[in-house]
Amino acid sequence: MFVGRSEPLSDEGLDQAADELGVGLPALWAVMTVETRGCGFLPDRRPKILFERHIFSKRTGGRFDAVEPDVSNRKAGGYGPDGPQQYERLEQAMALDAVAALESASWGLGQVMGFNAGDSGYSGVREMVEAMCDSEDAQFGAMVGYVKSNDLARHLQRGEWADFAYRYNGPDFQKNKYDTKLENAFARYSVGPLPDIRVRAAQLRLIYLGYNPGGVDGWFGQNSQKALLRFQQDSGLAQSGFLDDTSINALAEATRR
Repeated sequence: MFVGRSEPLSDEGLDQAADELGVGLPALWAVMTVETRGCGFLPDRRPKILFERHIFSKRTGGRFDAVEPDVSNRKAGGYGPDGPQQYERLEQAMALDAVAALESASWGLGQVMGFNAGDSGYSGVREMVEAMCDSEDAQFGAMVGYVKSNDLARHLQRGEWADFAYRYNGPDFQKNKYDTKLENAFARYSVGPLPDIRVRAAQLRLIYLGYNPGGVDGWFGQNSQKALLRFQQDSGLAQSGFLDDTSINALAEATRR
């Protein structure tokens, strides 16, 4: 139920976000990098999530704390590994209260909490989750909606990283050094060049197909080239190792839903 088209971020989606917020691309790449290490989907094409047991407890009035403390607990924590295990926890909570469970996870590129669906421009969490499964453009759009609704763009515009982190990640942001990470990522992207959207999309599609480009970062390095060569060979394409239009189109077709 959590797999949709799973489309990668596009130039159009990124540019629209920058225009709506009045924020430069380096700041947007910094937020993406810090929130999800720059990728909004898992290899199995489900959106990246983090399930928050203390949020679920709060949204259900603590009525499941005694029977299911792993997923309903007044204390934050107990996250376990990133990736598919977060969905195991989510589905365990959904068996108790589906809407509250969806509201208690953070979703996609911007890791927007489900209970913030309204601030992100959606009628409810189910609509937001459906969009999150569709594309990284939609994931990033949800973050843009939340930033606009809560007047946070000014902090990104001014480089006020602690103020942004406090209001976006919560009062405990310093435990994970979100402000420092944002500032460092912004400084790196400000000197350029920025990640290549075409390369990034190809890397994500290669991962969907079971090839390993070494991450989704928009840089076409040796690992990405090796993964592309294997895809070209398996697909009967010319084994150039270059990310040409033919290979890009073949990757899109192979991952189209």
